[in-house]
Amino acid sequence: MQWLKNLFGVAAADPDVSLPPEQAAALEEWRKRPPEDFSQPHFRTRYVVVDVEASGLNMIKDRLISIGAVAVNGGMIDPLDAFGIVLRQDEVSSHENILIHGIGGSAQQDGVEPAEALLRFLDYVGKAPLVAYHAEFDQAMIDRAMKRYLGVSPDLRWIDLAWVLPELYRERIDAQVQLDDWLAQFGISNFLRHNAIADAYATAQLLQVALTRGAALGKESAQVFMDTERARRWVRRAG
Repeated sequence: MQWLKNLFGVAAADPDVSLPPEQAAALEEWRKRPPEDFSQPHFRTRYVVVDVEASGLNMIKDRLISIGAVAVNGGMIDPLDAFGIVLRQDEVSSHENILIHGIGGSAQQDGVEPAEALLRFLDYVGKAPLVAYHAEFDQAMIDRAMKRYLGVSPDLRWIDLAWVLPELYRERIDAQVQLDDWLAQFGISNFLRHNAIADAYATAQLLQVALTRGAALGKESAQVFMDTERARRWVRRAG
């Protein structure tokens, strides 16, 4: 079904998921949005930095609980261009898990119906490139939730700063490290660790650093960042 994904920017719908008319219409409106030009310079591009909280770290079994996102548009962070939502949970996550992200049982049970929450996220993102640190987890949790509740897998394009930053700053850290190591390198603080929006905001500041450095090195677009990540992953596998 790759041709459907190429045509509509979304994989074929799961026949087991039937959306009510208004939600199906909202999904169709997102599909019709024009694609982004990833060759545009960084400072003419809107990036959306994403972080999620989940019921655990198992990308196959655990559930998406919340999404936080902050936009970096034209190289600037606009505090008003942000997104945060908690998905309603039929089963509250464990006490130990709640201690990590701070989203209590009542907040989980009173969250937004998952399909509606995910449609709001798509509306916020549009077709912008998504950015995260160790993006594989965030991407997997969002993709699984989209498939389960919307019946589709939108072709969202991701950039993983965990791979891009070592290429931009080889003289500082030329290895895979934790997010906090990079934040410390540039004196970026996180006002509320393991909160989706706070983590996204801290990562957005790190993206600003990467955009400035990338432009100085001739790596001037989202597509070049994606190519840089792909090349570095290939070298890592080949080695």
